Amino acid sequence: MDYININKQAWDKRAKVHLGSKFYDVEAFINGKSSLNAIELEQVGHVEGKRLLHLQCHFGQDTLSWAREGAVVTGVDLSTQAIEQAEILKKTLALKANFIAKDIYQFGSENKDHFDIVFLPTGYFAGYIT
Repeated sequence: MDYININKQAWDKRAKVHLGSKFYDVEAFINGKSSLNAIELEQVGHVEGKRLLHLQCHFGQDTLSWAREGAVVTGVDLSTQAIEQAEILKKTLALKANFIAKDIYQFGSENKDHFDIVFLPTGYFAGYIT
C-alpha cells in the first residue's frame, strides 16, 4: 500500500477545507494576526536573520508568521494543495518565503541547505537543531 500517497490525498482535501475554517481564520491572519502561540515564540526565541525550516507547514501561516518575525523561512509540506495556497498567501502578504511540496523524509535525504532552527507545530517539536 502507498501510505504516502494516501496521506497526501487526505491532506490535499484538508487544505481546501482548512482555508475557509474559523479555526485558521485566514482573514485575521492577512490583517496581521500571528498564528504562533506564546509557547512557540518563547521556546524558539529570537529568529531575526536566522534560517528557519518549518516542517509540516500546511498552507504556511506559521511559516509566514516566522517571516514576519524576521526569519529567513522555508516551509515543507506533503500536500501540493497546501503549498499552492501557501504561495498565494505569501504573494498576498508580499512576504519572502520558500515553500516546498515534498514528503519531509524525502526532503531530509535530499536537502543540501543548512538551517539554524527546525520548527514543527506545538505538540510535535519546537526548538533548535545544533
